[in-house]
Amino acid sequence: MSTPSGPDGVTLEDMTEADLPVVARLEASLFGAEAWSQDLLAAELAAASGGDRRYVVARGPLPVPGEREDARGAAGAESRILGYAGMWVGDGAGDADLLTIATIPQARRRKVASRLLTELMDTARRAGCRAVLLEVRASNAAAQSLYATHGFTRIGLRRRYYQAPQEDAVVMRALLRPAPAPVGS
Repeated sequence: MSTPSGPDGVTLEDMTEADLPVVARLEASLFGAEAWSQDLLAAELAAASGGDRRYVVARGPLPVPGEREDARGAAGAESRILGYAGMWVGDGAGDADLLTIATIPQARRRKVASRLLTELMDTARRAGCRAVLLEVRASNAAAQSLYATHGFTRIGLRRRYYQAPQEDAVVMRALLRPAPAPVGS
């Protein structure tokens, strides 16, 4: 599945096996010691064929420093993976879990992460999930702000959840549909 290119030339596509080497390199550079290995990423992508999870990549041009942008995006820019994200939806009867979301530094503040998150929240909604849960480093104010913009609220804290470096995780949740009313109400 692919979403149409926006005015910035960014498209969202389902992650493929061919994307794994690039995503694994990005994962290592963005998450350091806590990065998922290429083997783990491959196992997750293979599990996505079962329908209980989905991984997407954002592709688009990166502006070349010093060049003016034309109406199609950055002139002369190469299209590449700008970000990726994954979500587990299970059987759709419960809450979905945002497993990962990341953008390269050069693509930040371009709404790439917002588009990835919106796409996966729509996936969870279509699957029938009632909410999406996630964990985010307590120090990552930018990500927490992004999530709040998408309706996530803080519901808890997981002490020492992250190990490299050790840090608490803020647990956030966004409702996708109202909970059913009690029987007989």
